[in-house]
Amino acid sequence: MNIHNASLTISAVSPKQYPATSFPEIAFAGRSNVGKSSFINRLLNRKSLARTSSKPGKTATINFYNIDNALYLVDLPGYGYAQVSKEEKKKWASMIETYLSTREQLKCTALLVDARHTPTADDISMLGWIKAAQGYALVFATKCDKVAKTKLNEHLDDIYYTLGLTDEDILIPFSAETGLGRDDAWDAVLELTGLNNGEDKGEKKE
Repeated sequence: MNIHNASLTISAVSPKQYPATSFPEIAFAGRSNVGKSSFINRLLNRKSLARTSSKPGKTATINFYNIDNALYLVDLPGYGYAQVSKEEKKKWASMIETYLSTREQLKCTALLVDARHTPTADDISMLGWIKAAQGYALVFATKCDKVAKTKLNEHLDDIYYTLGLTDEDILIPFSAETGLGRDDAWDAVLELTGLNNGEDKGEKKE
């Protein structure tokens, strides 16, 4: 995937701030420390477009990344780890739910999980919501470079069975450090957003 222009359009907290375009969107959900920003940077071959932090839970907005005026990658606030108040977590949950349940341009929601660990109850709950909404799951197992090569299949099997994935679902091992899985990730993104079918690019809405 050759990307000419990638930029952060807006960090939104409510629907009125969402981009007024009809470009297809793919959203990325996951725990606060799963590495969503690093994942997006590797996808785009950019070092710091999506801001990364050593302190999990810094993404408290819905970040829309415009890719060549054809597609939005949407980074959702992380869940399950950030040291924030219950009130703040409720606000984030409401923000995520509103976007996922109302955004017409959303074509797919992908779940990111850490390849080093068994998926959590929060991951299982999020995946259940995703599968109920779209009928299948797209899961990226991040940080695969931190798992011994001889153990990687074992870790992927653990993710597969813990999340209850089936043949209809997609599980892609990924590493932001080495680029493992980047091509497979783009194949899935383009397939699931319809962009590999020659669909017209979305135009700005009036």
